[in-house]
Amino acid sequence: MAALRGLLFLVCCFFLKTAVADSGTATYYTPPYVPSSCNGYEDEGVMIAAASDAIWDNRGACGREYKVTCEGATNAGDPHPCRGDQPHVFVKIVDYCPPGCRGTIDLSQEAFASIADPDAGKIKISFQQNVN
Repeated sequence: MAALRGLLFLVCCFFLKTAVADSGTATYYTPPYVPSSCNGYEDEGVMIAAASDAIWDNRGACGREYKVTCEGATNAGDPHPCRGDQPHVFVKIVDYCPPGCRGTIDLSQEAFASIADPDAGKIKISFQQNVN
């Protein structure tokens, strides 16, 4: 019985640590990146993003890091926008993308360009919070 409880504990721990990616879309915005809704005039670099209402969480998203993976095109304009074999980038949420935002996550131009052709403008993504 103790062995069974131990096994159940290990299985539960495994599933609790396994992250499930959400799906959505990404767009990009261009500099200047400050001021931002989260940090005012503090420069957070260029691997950053703005959160739409879908993940904003009433400013709770500020400072969260996400792994964003390009999954494909959203339109016929660029049928294969993703770059490389595993087109993903890690970004930090530093801003808010207000209602009317065209994507789930609005990446900095540099972050978007690292995973997809900027000419696509908008891409399908999977994303998950990076919890280290």
